[in-house]
Amino acid sequence: MDGNREQWVEERLAALQPNSEWKPDATRGLARFQQQRDKASHRTRRWGWLAAGAVATALPLMAFPATRAFAQRCVSACVGQSNWVHDVFAGNLSGAAPSSGFLKTEDRKMAPDFVLNDAAGQPVRLSDFRGKVVLLNFWATWCAPCSLEIPWFIEFQNTHRDSGFMTLGVSLDEDGWDAVRPYIDKRKVNYRVMVGNDDLAQQYGAAALPTTFVIDKSGRIAVTHIGLCSKSEYEADIQTVLNEQ
Repeated sequence: MDGNREQWVEERLAALQPNSEWKPDATRGLARFQQQRDKASHRTRRWGWLAAGAVATALPLMAFPATRAFAQRCVSACVGQSNWVHDVFAGNLSGAAPSSGFLKTEDRKMAPDFVLNDAAGQPVRLSDFRGKVVLLNFWATWCAPCSLEIPWFIEFQNTHRDSGFMTLGVSLDEDGWDAVRPYIDKRKVNYRVMVGNDDLAQQYGAAALPTTFVIDKSGRIAVTHIGLCSKSEYEADIQTVLNEQ
């Protein structure tokens, strides 16, 4: 069992590459993980220990500059996915209600505005989409959970494009369009993708990838998802915000 767990961790660590710009905070990451683990039910506790193995593997990497960013994102990803794993095994993914991160209208804050060029070189200004519901996804080509979600976002764009909905992707790849353009071309991404930077990520508090926001028609953040989310949860959130008056 321990051997399988170690192999699982090693395979996933090998699938990622470091981002030298990211600054690690091991104490915060481990504290967040432990908090989430303590909330887990007996049914999902074994999966918490699986994530703990990844955290334990990542923390020693903090000592080496070339791997610090990689380790920090591993820790953040473990924390981000713990809620999703809990929901999977607790049977809470029916999609009948919006997610636990859904904010009431009076509690929402404005999404920071930005202007970035898309793959065609055309400027994209977030505030131009007022009156529409926007799914804003921070991602990277090396991010395995991001690759799982992107096909869903393509589907959402097809399904809801005529209902006042828009998907936007902001890549945080260090290699910029050299990495992003072939990636989105190969996957036939049908929504507008831009290349962002650390300043924009910090404005949104996107400390791990993927981080995704559902923004309401007034430009306020209605939902925040950190880490891998279930497709049905996204669908419920999008439909709920679309139905708002």
